[in-house]
Amino acid sequence: MLKILFFLSSGLFLGWSLGTNDAANIFGTAVGTKMIRFKLAAIICSIFVIIGAVVSGAGASQTLGKLGAIDELGGAFIVALAAAVTVLWMTKSGLPVSTSQAIVGAIIGWNFFSHNSTSVSSLSKIVGAWVFSPILSAVFSFIIFFIVKGLVEKSKIHLIRLDSYTRIGLIIVGAFGAYSLGANNIANVMGVFTSSSPFQDIAVGKLFHLSSTQQLFLLGGIAIAVGVFTYSQKVMMTVGSNIFKLSPISAFVAVASSSIVLFIFASQGLKHFLVSHGLPSFPLVPVSSSQSIVGAVLGISIAKGGRNIHWRILGKISIGWVLTPVAAAILSYFSLFFMQNVFMMNV
Repeated sequence: MLKILFFLSSGLFLGWSLGTNDAANIFGTAVGTKMIRFKLAAIICSIFVIIGAVVSGAGASQTLGKLGAIDELGGAFIVALAAAVTVLWMTKSGLPVSTSQAIVGAIIGWNFFSHNSTSVSSLSKIVGAWVFSPILSAVFSFIIFFIVKGLVEKSKIHLIRLDSYTRIGLIIVGAFGAYSLGANNIANVMGVFTSSSPFQDIAVGKLFHLSSTQQLFLLGGIAIAVGVFTYSQKVMMTVGSNIFKLSPISAFVAVASSSIVLFIFASQGLKHFLVSHGLPSFPLVPVSSSQSIVGAVLGISIAKGGRNIHWRILGKISIGWVLTPVAAAILSYFSLFFMQNVFMMNV
């Protein structure tokens, strides 16, 4: 059991890193505008990210598994560790980077080391989602901004009541976003362990069933929650106030837009509904909440005329997005070599 926990520790470390970087972005704009206290945001985010991971985490993990089916615990340990170290490095620099990019880069590093081919089809779906998700968030936020603005101006709500409604709205969309994040990004945390899961299914009659994969996702969700509480405020402030100064209503629009995008790329139910009705659907792939929220913030700034955007910070974040998968792949490759040749472990 201790051996199993040791190997899973890198996945838990990655979950913690995701909590410090990606999960915080769900409430980053709300905290950045001082509409919600950090402690309340962290509690709500933690609860719903765990629920989303356990209930709906299977969809995105399937695509990630096709990219590289790591069937040795030692290899899964190194891949998750390489991704976690990369994310932590970027987080300490105050950059809202993508955990999705880090784990994909690390898996590609494992593919190179183990001489396994990388699925071009799966990789193209994932990279396409990386490019498209912030654009989609920007489009949603641009449209929702004008809808909300029109409703507020038409209703002529008193400022105090509007403030109260906005605060409630931020909590609701934040909870929805945290659920979607857990469903979408838990694949980044524990997806590499599903092929070598050490757990057995748990069933209590017909009332309760927890699969081995769901048990992994539960552990990963708890690790994300710990990350949110312990080290996420710095990235929250980068996204919530440094790229573009948001009003409380704009913060609501940004979180709502980002949450919708995360849900679209995570929901098996939505995909099945669209396919069954002959409609185009989005692939179930892990996308970055950081990229989505940055896209949403940028969409709002464009709706306001494109003024006061901190392009230097935005450029720095974009560089981090490019460096993340490359750094994770290189670190994964050399760490696998070290693990196999020094510790004589199968990877």
